[in-house]
Amino acid sequence: MLPMEMIAAILDSVQEAIEVTDRNGNIIYVNPAFCQITGISFEERTKQNIFDVSPEGALALALKKGEPVKGHRTRVGGSNAEVISNAVPIRVGGEIVGAVVIFQHITDIIKLMEELRRSSNIIRNLSDKYGQVTKSKYDFSQIIGTSNAMRECIKIGTQAAQSSSTVLLLGESGTGKELFAHAIHHASARREGPFIALNCAAIPDSLLESELFGYHRGAFTGAIKDKIGKFELAHTGTLFLDEIGDMNLLLQAKLLRVLQEKEIERIGGTRSIAVDVRVIAATNRNLKELVRSGQFREDLYYRLNVVEINLPPLRERHGDMKELVDYIIVRLNRKLGKKVVGVTPNALAQLTSYGWPGNVRELENVLERVMVSLEGDRITVQHLIPHLSVNSLPGSSSEAAIVPLAQLEKEMIERALERYGGNLAGKREAAKHLNISLATLYNKIKRYGINTSNN
Repeated sequence: MLPMEMIAAILDSVQEAIEVTDRNGNIIYVNPAFCQITGISFEERTKQNIFDVSPEGALALALKKGEPVKGHRTRVGGSNAEVISNAVPIRVGGEIVGAVVIFQHITDIIKLMEELRRSSNIIRNLSDKYGQVTKSKYDFSQIIGTSNAMRECIKIGTQAAQSSSTVLLLGESGTGKELFAHAIHHASARREGPFIALNCAAIPDSLLESELFGYHRGAFTGAIKDKIGKFELAHTGTLFLDEIGDMNLLLQAKLLRVLQEKEIERIGGTRSIAVDVRVIAATNRNLKELVRSGQFREDLYYRLNVVEINLPPLRERHGDMKELVDYIIVRLNRKLGKKVVGVTPNALAQLTSYGWPGNVRELENVLERVMVSLEGDRITVQHLIPHLSVNSLPGSSSEAAIVPLAQLEKEMIERALERYGGNLAGKREAAKHLNISLATLYNKIKRYGINTSNN
């Protein structure tokens, strides 16, 4: 058993206040922390009875009820100290011989709660940040194409990756601008930093500023907590601003300032935050024309256009089609659980001569739609035709696109029969999708002399 001197030394060293009574409520001990919190001396307190000085306190309740009292908030009798107390009766041989209470000043509890709240906010902000931060997904080895146009773009992109200069990616929708942005980041010295992408056209103007720069809690209605903006998230990494041509003039001015000053200010904030971010911007719009019409700031255009890469549309990437198709089919085989080996020569010729208004993205979409329902192991022209836009087929220039309605109707019927088959079930399905009766379909097949034996 510990000697009394050691027990007393332990109790005296405890930071929480301790008070002990005998079975009658006479106070027989208080530790130094009690005296410090309450301002009552040991000599004064040990002359008092708990039922006289603090009859509703946790210590008195524990003695009266013979049960523990937890989390009891009260004011210590004889002082102004408001405390949170835990008290228990002391039992020896089954009999209550006294009671002990341990308490902390309410201000200490509040301080702990505030510290916990601050820590929770930090953890929540870090969690939000971690959930939004991404790495680059692609590198230059995953950019398919050996055409002169693509080789030149890859060369410029590789050179641009060696610096932190801003890059402007220009090209039609679906030409791979985001893919190039990923690859430039991956080849740069910032590859271990975050890669953050933001589509400026997909977010309303009223929200885009807060997405870019973040905000402080209470900055506006609904701002219930701090939000980290994309610039802060991209610190030491790359920020990819897609569809930059759709950004309004006010935000263009703020973006220009960030690019010049290398610092941002959150909405509702009062201090500037330094950011080290490499910006890559992209658009499918003609920025020079937007500058001339006053819809895009000339100074921002030149700030962004340090390195310019014009990505060619698919129709101008002569010689890349087979390599692209083979690469996409391999990917789709894994995704769809298929075993397609490729396309027929005629199908490849059709894909090569098609206009591809949606570029590589449209090519991926067409091949996936074909492969979803493909039963064989090779894609033919018949599989492709129903999925290609009439206006982008060979010979469908703006002058040649207007054809007699009868010819167009015949083409639609032939496509429907190619897709659904020339048997009775196929004709029923074709009639359904053409929104005509089966009898009408038979009449039109006869009128146009359509051969259904090969469908």
